[in-house]
Amino acid sequence: MYELTIKGHFDAAHALYGYPGECRNLHGHTWDVEVTVAGEALDDIGIVYDFKALKADLAAVLAEFDHVYINEVPPFDTVSPTAENLARVICERLAEKVGEQVRVTEVAVWESPVARLVYRP
Repeated sequence: MYELTIKGHFDAAHALYGYPGECRNLHGHTWDVEVTVAGEALDDIGIVYDFKALKADLAAVLAEFDHVYINEVPPFDTVSPTAENLARVICERLAEKVGEQVRVTEVAVWESPVARLVYRP
């Protein structure tokens, strides 16, 4: 098994629906996102998935969330934009982009330098 991990980031604001504290109010983060894909087969030149391609795939997914109010981006207009839900949605959208050559095994979302959430499908 081969695993490939890359990082990306985006800046955005959100507010958590029904949260009993300050995070129910509009606030922003610089979100760091780490994704790991895994595969068993190497291509003809000996790679499991091109780092450059994975970076582009992740950038395309994150572009939808960059410099926006996440609560206005579906599905977060109805689903609370928690780190948990962000990680799951990013995972699902990235899985569509990478196809069947590899599978997304982990998405980690950092909403601050000391707060990390991991989603594993």
